[in-house]
Amino acid sequence: MSSDERAGELSQPPAEDAPDAPSPDEAVTESADPDATVLAAATPVADDSDAADETSEDVDAGNRTDDAVETGVIAPVLPPVDEPPADPPLDEAPTDGDEPRRRRRWPLFVAAAVVLLGGVYVGAYFLIGDRLAADTTIAGVDVGGQSPAKAEATLTEELGPRENQNLVFELEDQQFTFAATDMGLSLDAAASVEAAGGKRSWNPADMVTTLFGGSDHDAELTVDQELFDTARAGIGEAIDIPVTEALITFPDAQPAAVQPADGRKVTSDDLLKALREVYLLSDDPIEIPTAVVEPGVDAAGLEKAVQEIAVPAVSAPVLLDVGGTQVELPVTAYAPALQIRTEGDEMVPFIDPAALAGPLTDSTTGIGEKAVDATIDIVNGAPVITPGKPGIGLQPEVLAVDLLPVLTAAGPERVVAVQAQPVEPEFTTADAEALKIVEKVSEFETNYPNTQYRNINQGRAASLIDGTILEPGEQFSFDKVVGQRTAANGFVQGGVIEGGRFVESFGGGVSQVATTTYNAAFFAGLDDDEHKPHSLYLSRYPLGREATVNWGTTDLKFTNSTPYGILIKAWVVPSNSSRQGTMHVEMWSTKYWDIEAGVSAKRNFRTGSTIYDTSPQCTPQAAIQGFDVDVTRTFKQNGQVVKTETKTAVYRAGDAVVCGPPPA
Repeated sequence: MSSDERAGELSQPPAEDAPDAPSPDEAVTESADPDATVLAAATPVADDSDAADETSEDVDAGNRTDDAVETGVIAPVLPPVDEPPADPPLDEAPTDGDEPRRRRRWPLFVAAAVVLLGGVYVGAYFLIGDRLAADTTIAGVDVGGQSPAKAEATLTEELGPRENQNLVFELEDQQFTFAATDMGLSLDAAASVEAAGGKRSWNPADMVTTLFGGSDHDAELTVDQELFDTARAGIGEAIDIPVTEALITFPDAQPAAVQPADGRKVTSDDLLKALREVYLLSDDPIEIPTAVVEPGVDAAGLEKAVQEIAVPAVSAPVLLDVGGTQVELPVTAYAPALQIRTEGDEMVPFIDPAALAGPLTDSTTGIGEKAVDATIDIVNGAPVITPGKPGIGLQPEVLAVDLLPVLTAAGPERVVAVQAQPVEPEFTTADAEALKIVEKVSEFETNYPNTQYRNINQGRAASLIDGTILEPGEQFSFDKVVGQRTAANGFVQGGVIEGGRFVESFGGGVSQVATTTYNAAFFAGLDDDEHKPHSLYLSRYPLGREATVNWGTTDLKFTNSTPYGILIKAWVVPSNSSRQGTMHVEMWSTKYWDIEAGVSAKRNFRTGSTIYDTSPQCTPQAAIQGFDVDVTRTFKQNGQVVKTETKTAVYRAGDAVVCGPPPA
């Protein structure tokens, strides 16, 4: 068949009852004319199935241009726009021809569902808004379903009047009362609402909670940390128990162990946590939380140190090899300067060079010549300097270090090689003159009843303090100057306060020396580094302005913060059957401060209980009221106030002690 004939044949419309035109593949395989095969293959095809449908429809419709016939190429044309075929009934399976269309529709359904759900989600977000959950309460106040602004107003109205409630803290038999504002506490309504969920959220779980859930929340607080810590410190003064670290000293040149003991401390974090659970909710007393403070070394570690360090340390003298000459240093020469003390979690030996200096010189008199310190004393009411002079001998600072390794050695290894050198006085004439100690700047005295143990103990402590010189910036330590209160150090047993009761112990009455010294330092304007009032108030001392001491745990420390030296003079006028005893302390220097003292009214009163004691050691005691009081110190120069400081004394309640069984 010619090309013209084929073209004419293609241009004829199909018969109305003709079957569907065959697909291109069928046309290729069934045509007997090879040209027909070429014609069908020349049609552009982008997709096998879709292209086949389009070619068949074009041929049936007669949509061929003359140019296409003339050139032998069928040009692709757009199909007529017809209504999309109806989907087959649901109970009929789609034909092969319908499956591609079905696959093209399912992403549309998914997209529509996503849009619908997203619209609902966004609508819910804006519908719910930033309301709190339906059943929300804050510190017991119902704010469910309210806006943040409304909830803040509700909290302020309901809880505001309770913001300055009195807070009562208790532990065992002690109570402390503070106004909430004095502790630096106030309600933070905005933060409370926000913490309870008062803000918009895209989280679906939060949306569900807002509609159907809710719970009770604590109120958020604003805390002035400085005020809160001050209040905690006031509680801690009465509640805290200092940890007792293991310690070995050598009175009478033999080991004496101080057993370790747990301490107790009130921490700001624990106290604030306990407070949050009650503040604005209840007026019930708050039990004071305490934490145990463990010593670095336990009893087993102390015993090990006794056997492995202390016993060998004083087992024999140490030989000093001075240029080939051997001098025996007896145990009694270095034992008073030796301590085995807790450092971290172990016990280590330490020798105090200052405490070693005198005994070292006395034990090595055959080596060189002893240096003599300059001295300052009060003669006829005025300071007088006695010049010092140099000598030749051993250096206590060097020997204090060199002795340590040989303390646990034995036999021929217990030897230290040293050299005699020129020794300057520790305190020279020039040093004394530079201190400008020219006048008395403060003095204080206290009285005590006729008691022999007080005469002895206070007289001994005063003699150890008398003549102490503090250079500018130097610190005074009562424990360091007076030493441990033992029989070997010249002390006897007397009354002391222990656990809120009066008992017998070495050094009874020494706290009166500490109190008198503290007041002399107070009026000299020296820095108060460490002092602790007695746990029970004693009326013979100035209210709030007194100090107790306990070897190894409670010290009295103050620093000479003036530009001049301080000379401390201390002495006792003993008591007898016709008069009280008097404890005197004076400070000599150049006048730097004018000091004025003040004291507040007593507050936070507390009472103890009654204890019945059937032990032979019982000492009867009347009940003593506890309270707090503030002491102020105003510093003046040339009549102008330079600064003012305030210290709070916290006195616990003293139990009434009845020696005998309780009444039936």
